[in-house]
Amino acid sequence: MSPAHRNYPADVPDEVTEKRMRLRYAGTCRVCGTVLEARTDAVYERVTKTVRCLSCDTPTMDRPAESDSEPSDLEKRLPTTAPDTKAAPVPGTAGASARREFERRQARREQRIRTKHPRLGGLILALSDDPQSTTAWNSGALGEERLGQGLDARASDTIRLLHDRRIPGTRANIDHLAVTPSGVLVIDAKRYVSKRPALVVEGGLLRPRVEKLTVGSRDQTKLVDGVIRQVELVSGILGDATPARGYLCFLDADWPLIGGTFTVRGVDVLWPKKLYAQLAAEGPFSATVAETHALLAAALPPA
Repeated sequence: MSPAHRNYPADVPDEVTEKRMRLRYAGTCRVCGTVLEARTDAVYERVTKTVRCLSCDTPTMDRPAESDSEPSDLEKRLPTTAPDTKAAPVPGTAGASARREFERRQARREQRIRTKHPRLGGLILALSDDPQSTTAWNSGALGEERLGQGLDARASDTIRLLHDRRIPGTRANIDHLAVTPSGVLVIDAKRYVSKRPALVVEGGLLRPRVEKLTVGSRDQTKLVDGVIRQVELVSGILGDATPARGYLCFLDADWPLIGGTFTVRGVDVLWPKKLYAQLAAEGPFSATVAETHALLAAALPPA
């Protein structure tokens, strides 16, 4: 765990809990109240998460600014200017990238069949179905679209949403992000018709405990791994400002009449109605919802 994510005891040296740096955004000196413009050298206090101007600096902070060092991979993904919180970013279209992929695969199959069978191509297409590798994209798009509609119906000034956000440098995406007073919900929508998600625990007293996710009879723990990586990415963007938690939301699954929801390695597994209740949870971050929403929208563009 990096120093920025620890609670420091009082006897930890200043050079660990404080850092002289060039500010990415404008701020205010904690001591004298002076307004510090963006790209001004100042001292960042990791414990209080505030800044001090150099005039209020302590003698121990005579180290050079770190702004000229090579930025990390995460810093390269962040916006270089402060996000505009006055105009809310466009949430995006739920399921847009999955829908495009389905249509692309369907069009390629049609073109391939018509090229190979100029006279019978239309008949072949009418009498045959798309392969499962293609229909899976349609099913996924439908799930994301339906969940997106349900989330949008609950949007407000304190519940702000982003849909289908691209993870920079990859072809992967995050289905939904909900910025709420209780934190950021990182949501992966899955549509497994009439199949039951379940928690399987292996090991225990003599062996390490291992939690797995099964859907029907298949081990789908890889879905949990994917959400965990998404949460880590979002947490890296937000820093200590706002917590992020992962959710796997299954649509059209075979949920039991009583109970059913569970948690696998910190990721909540549930269905839409249970997820919507999480949006309304109270928390201490109401005042920063707009700023957090804008920051995530700038760092994670539409897919």
